Amino acid sequence: MFCAVALIVAGCGNSRQDANEPEGEYTFSVERASFPPRQSIAQPTTMRLTVRNTDDRELPNLAVTVETEPGEDGAAPTAFGMAGSDTRLADPNRPVWIVDRDPEGGESAYTNTWVMGRTFAGETKEIEWRLTAVRPGSYTINYRVAPGLYGKAVAANGQDTAGSFDVTISDEPVPARVNAKGEVVRGEP
Repeated sequence: MFCAVALIVAGCGNSRQDANEPEGEYTFSVERASFPPRQSIAQPTTMRLTVRNTDDRELPNLAVTVETEPGEDGAAPTAFGMAGSDTRLADPNRPVWIVDRDPEGGESAYTNTWVMGRTFAGETKEIEWRLTAVRPGSYTINYRVAPGLYGKAVAANGQDTAGSFDVTISDEPVPARVNAKGEVVRGEP
């Protein structure tokens, strides 16, 4: 019984989550960022970021935060969605894009941040989200990349580690048909 109590107490948050994140400035670059500016509802698409560690040290925990600019003043941004104004809803956030597949290995407990883990000196990581647009309109997606998750590891001064995409989603679905083999062919009438 004593051992069980000792194990429970030892695992009850005696240390901070950020205790192991090294403190310092790191250099890295967003080599490429892409997301189609014109999309249609029900159209699968991919948002891609290519990040390269230009530092001579490893980045402790590469983190990418994605936020859709809110449509209303005072509303909080959310990843790939918008906050609605219906106060009857427990969660007012509604998707603009459905996340079909997160970046591989990037899941986290944060609702709008993906963690890609350590990135060795000189290493390049391809980060991609597979998405499907579900809400027509014009949106701005902002992203920012950080070398750590907790704010102790930061980008060196003057680095461009953030960007945005302006996207218009049409309410016209992408033309599709079923061919003779029973396969869905998109983009052709």
